[in-house]
Amino acid sequence: MASKSIITDCDIKSGVEIEEFSVIHNSEVGKNTHIWRFVNVYGATIGNNCMIGSLVEIQEGAKIGDRCRIQSHAFICSLVTIENDVFVSHGAKFVNDLYPPSDEWKETIVREGASIGTNATILPVEIGRNAIVGAGAVVVEDVPENAIVVGNPAEIIGYADE
Repeated sequence: MASKSIITDCDIKSGVEIEEFSVIHNSEVGKNTHIWRFVNVYGATIGNNCMIGSLVEIQEGAKIGDRCRIQSHAFICSLVTIENDVFVSHGAKFVNDLYPPSDEWKETIVREGASIGTNATILPVEIGRNAIVGAGAVVVEDVPENAIVVGNPAEIIGYADE
């Protein structure tokens, strides 16, 4: 772990690499996970064998499964659960408040094996197993298992298993 990072009240498992200038507070980080520079994590759980890219923020109560890749500049807000083997590309953003500012936050679940494209915006929905969200998509409704969605608002254009 780099000495120029701030790590407090955390459960950091073996083999974890944390690059300099990251701030991690009150969080659990699973085995063999690599956290790059300038990452903020507070009150979150990150699984084993993950990669968290530079300039990512993961907020309180967020849960990230095993073997996930969260690319640079992604924003994972509270009440987001990301299951195992999910890819979140650069600049993807999750939203938990439909009518900000309010106290009525809602949950998002990204099921196992899903892939979220660059600069996608994900409102409180469920993204199905192995679904693909295209770059720049704005997801306002649940995405079925294996569906491929693109656009604003995101629409199904096919299925990955066809």
